[in-house]
Amino acid sequence: MRPGQDLVAAGYAGLAGTRIIVEEKRQELEMHFAAGYLDSILEYSWHAEKRQKKADDKRFALTEREPAAEGGILTAIWKLSGSCRLGVEFSLRKIPVLQGTIEMCEVFGLNPYRLYSEGCWVQAADNGGRLVEQLWEEEIPAAVIGRITKGIARIVINGEERGYLNRPQPDELEKVIQTERATKKEAVGYEREDFSSH
Repeated sequence: MRPGQDLVAAGYAGLAGTRIIVEEKRQELEMHFAAGYLDSILEYSWHAEKRQKKADDKRFALTEREPAAEGGILTAIWKLSGSCRLGVEFSLRKIPVLQGTIEMCEVFGLNPYRLYSEGCWVQAADNGGRLVEQLWEEEIPAAVIGRITKGIARIVINGEERGYLNRPQPDELEKVIQTERATKKEAVGYEREDFSSH
C-alpha cells in the first residue's frame, strides 16, 4: 500500500449486523415496520452476504485489504491505515450502506458505520475505478471512498466538514444484543461522532 492509491469499500457496511438485529429484535421492530419489509431485509441480506464473500477473491486488482467485521467499517479503515503506517482520507457518505440498515440503526440509536460488517472489506488499489467495476461484475456493491495519503492522519470528510477518525469503538451490536432492554432514542448524529474536528 502506498500514498496516492484509491481506498475502496466492498460490500455494504453494517449489513451483517442489520440481519442479526432483525432476527434478534423482531418483535420490537414490528412496532415500527411491516413484517414483510423485515422479511425482505433478511432475504436480501442473506443473498448479499453470500455474494460479498467473493470480495476475498485474490484475482481482484488490489494491493492491500482489511476485513470489516467487529467494530464496523470504520474499525477496518483504522486497522488498514495502521498496519501500513500510512494515512487515509475518505468520505463517510461514499461508504455503501443500505437504507434498511440506516432505518434499523435509527430505531436503536446506533451508528451504521460502527456496526458489525462481516463480508465487507476496505481495500487499496492503484485503479479504484477498475476494482469497483470488477466487484460490481460479481454483484458486489463497491465504491471508491477516498485515498491513501502520506503520514498517519486518518481524515474523514462529511459534506463540507473535515476531521480526524476517532479510535475504534465497541461494536454497536453490543448495545442491542447484550442488554435486556434495547436503548431507544432519536437517531444519533453518527455522521458527527466518528471524527474530531481539526
